[in-house]
Amino acid sequence: MESALTSKGQMTVPKAIREHLRLKPGDRVRFFVHPDGTVVLLPKLPITSLKGILKTTKRGTVSEMNEAVATGATERFRRPKRK
Repeated sequence: MESALTSKGQMTVPKAIREHLRLKPGDRVRFFVHPDGTVVLLPKLPITSLKGILKTTKRGTVSEMNEAVATGATERFRRPKRK
């Protein structure tokens, strides 16, 4: 597949690519240039697209979370240092 660049620097993303990336009008894309010169185009996803990506096993209260953080922090400093 190929696309021509206009004098305004615009191009049409081929339909097969738009469908593969699930792009809709108004969506944004990001370009990544790799050290070898290749360029990768990926859809820029909103933060809301990450919802549900992690499984939750248990929801705790804020005080339970604070206690877990405090316990983890103190355990970290109790461990013997490696030599």
